[in-house]
Amino acid sequence: MRIVIVGAGRLGYSIAELLSNEEYDVVVIDTNEANLSQVRSNLDVLTILADGASPSAMMTPDIRSADILVAVTALDEVNIVSCVLAKKNGITHTIARIRDEKYLAEPESYLKKNFDIDLALSPELICAREIHRLLRTPSALNVEDFADGKVRLFETRIADKSPLAHLPLKNLTLPDHILAAMIFRNNLMIIPHGDDKLLPMDNVYFIGDAKEIDSLSQALSAKSTTLIRHVMVVGGGRTGQTLALLLEETGMTVKIIEKDPRQCRSLSSRLKKSMVLCGDATNIDLLKQEGIDDTDAIICTTKDDKLNLMIAALGKHLGARKTIVRVARNEYVSLMEQIGIDVVLSSRLLAASEVLTFIRHSGVVSVSLLEGASVEAVEIIVQKNSPVAGKPLMDAHLPKECLVGAVVHEGQTIIPRGATILHENDRVILILEAQASASVLSYFKGGL
Repeated sequence: MRIVIVGAGRLGYSIAELLSNEEYDVVVIDTNEANLSQVRSNLDVLTILADGASPSAMMTPDIRSADILVAVTALDEVNIVSCVLAKKNGITHTIARIRDEKYLAEPESYLKKNFDIDLALSPELICAREIHRLLRTPSALNVEDFADGKVRLFETRIADKSPLAHLPLKNLTLPDHILAAMIFRNNLMIIPHGDDKLLPMDNVYFIGDAKEIDSLSQALSAKSTTLIRHVMVVGGGRTGQTLALLLEETGMTVKIIEKDPRQCRSLSSRLKKSMVLCGDATNIDLLKQEGIDDTDAIICTTKDDKLNLMIAALGKHLGARKTIVRVARNEYVSLMEQIGIDVVLSSRLLAASEVLTFIRHSGVVSVSLLEGASVEAVEIIVQKNSPVAGKPLMDAHLPKECLVGAVVHEGQTIIPRGATILHENDRVILILEAQASASVLSYFKGGL
């Protein structure tokens, strides 16, 4: 499958990297030779110096022979024109990065009908929604829903005094519909067994029935965390503004700090309940004056990754109970977590996971990139005549790099055992190492 990516910026580079690692035939187009040079130096892809919104460029054989076009430049209009031209030149599917609210406010059917866009991506909106979900589950570092909300994947960090610490998993009293699916320790993925223990500072992923997972997260919250009611958002750009609007709807008290006076005026006109402060969040006196020590969560969403890190660390030092940082550079995720930031979200990886879901199709319902994209949680539908259909898991001979975390059969969530049989049309949630994704997913696809 050939995939053309228009735009070799940060988001385009991340998508190209993920797809090239899975051995797709990737072509990257950009008008900036410096961006293309960086892509060529690091990725095994074809690069073309051209304007993706140019009719003549779109007619070149290397581009018009593609199956999918992904337009992710910084300009909505360029992305839209690229998609329109792609469809007119026979490219079957299109994905566009869209940032302007006047487009995002329209239904997906409008974008598809008028601009030939099959999937609209807004990294800022995706990131804001993800932060909003996490704030509603205080003990969570990550929450992912699958199978129309029937299955939930819940990540938490084991505290020093956690009742789960130092106990072998076989001695943990977990509900029947919950599985400890993965431990992430010292940047290594561990698929746990009964004798493995959860250690302080481990990131552990539980998967299972969504209601049971909610009960577990509430129990952990009651022991180790406080419900989040007072939130400070640093950065009034698209992510910060969208997040504040979402938090207002859930009744949280929100203070948003932004340096740009014009942006502050815009925020004040749109936000109904939030307090908008025009100032510098690196100012310790300002943070103290605005009650940082009484803040349940400080969320840094500026465009500057280093600034976000500094402000989050400062907020933590001054008493904020939870720190959340949005980053653009994927490589900063693990670094920030190691120095004590509670949750680090890469807006690029969140958007790239939606692109992967769309491109893989063939039964793949969703893809969530975990731990800096080194691990994936994938929901896939068992296809007719696939290698696993009709077999007990013990006889499926799945690669060791994956774990079947949950199965939804005829609407019922099952934590699978070796004797569990996978049926055609079952929804299966897999935890797998990203580098093995292609080989693992082939077991669930038909016609092999």
